[in-house]
Amino acid sequence: MYCYRLTNFLPAILLLNLPMAITEATKKDIPELVELLNSAYRGEESKKGWTHEAHLVAGDVRTDAHDLSELMDSPGAVFLKYTNDQGKLEGCVFLHKKGQRLYFGMLSVSPLTQAKGIGKELMSAAEDHARKENCDHIFMKVISLRHELISWYERKGFKKTGQTEPFPTDTKFGVPTQQLEFLIMEKKL
Repeated sequence: MYCYRLTNFLPAILLLNLPMAITEATKKDIPELVELLNSAYRGEESKKGWTHEAHLVAGDVRTDAHDLSELMDSPGAVFLKYTNDQGKLEGCVFLHKKGQRLYFGMLSVSPLTQAKGIGKELMSAAEDHARKENCDHIFMKVISLRHELISWYERKGFKKTGQTEPFPTDTKFGVPTQQLEFLIMEKKL
């Protein structure tokens, strides 16, 4: 009979026992959240990942500290953050309860750590949060031209509702490079 050394199994054991890396963000996290959100969506760094919108909206700024502070102050709103084992922020999502539905926005993963399951973990945590808040649906807005992202959300159970909303005309957080609109997607829990 062959015995495996315990060290052969340590990586798998450690993965199974990792502490939950998703927690609620606070105002002290705002500077890191701003940096993450801007790097994930806009500018040159965003192009290292697959979820950026830099080709659709010119500018390096997706959000700022004032915007995030206001969102955090909204009743029923929360940011969840994903931190690695060194405490570095690698992902986040904004959630806002609206009646029996939960708005899901700003899902962001650092362009340097995308495709490692962080977005999937944040999605799962958002669904858990929705259930805890007695919400029966999660909904979101996605730029209608982001076909690869829409497909990703469809694989996660979201469906197009047929509703659209105009893209903001305020240029504070970038200038669209073409006519844009949001597609509304929803998932029943």
